[in-house]
Amino acid sequence: MRNLLAWRWIFFIGGMMIMSLGISLMIKGQRLGIAPWDVLHLGLYQNFGLTIGSWSIISGFVIISVTSIILREWPRLGTWLNMLVIGLFIDFFNWLIPDVTSLTVQIICFIIGVFVLSYGVGIYVSPNLGAGPRDSLMLLFVEKFGWSLRLVRTTIEAIATLIGFLLGGPVGVGTLVVVLFSGQIIQIALPQCKKMLLKITHQTDEKVLLHYKGA
Repeated sequence: MRNLLAWRWIFFIGGMMIMSLGISLMIKGQRLGIAPWDVLHLGLYQNFGLTIGSWSIISGFVIISVTSIILREWPRLGTWLNMLVIGLFIDFFNWLIPDVTSLTVQIICFIIGVFVLSYGVGIYVSPNLGAGPRDSLMLLFVEKFGWSLRLVRTTIEAIATLIGFLLGGPVGVGTLVVVLFSGQIIQIALPQCKKMLLKITHQTDEKVLLHYKGA
């Protein structure tokens, strides 16, 4: 089981790194617009300084705090790591990847970014080590009010996009593409990533990912 736990953490951390790379690639192609939450983070960055990754961490911390107070339970370690790792690696990849001015290159960056982001989500979610702050917020509304996940996700992302847009964040056709297609790609990626994790760890039943938390 130690081998299973080690690989789960490798998938969890590695997936978040890949997800952060996807976010940064989309930011480099921001002329098309970017993902809803990143519209907010970029808008905050443009108005108040710091970095995009810093605002991702700050907004994540606020969301974690609110959901913890409402649920009266301490978030899992994976939730805190999600908040920190993604923000740090967004800044790292934004620094590492040069800015591009060509529209063609921006379109390529954006399209690649959508797929990289979606598969990164599939990889980090597959080991079941804790939902990210924004996913936790969506699940809170679903559990408390019985609303559909699609309605809650759309509403929260619409609010984040609106606030980000009012702050000057880039909203465009790419934002709509992320909303409409990222979830579809994740739906394909997640079972593939779970199957890969189970194969690597020589497991035959994915229920082990739900019940074995490790020590």
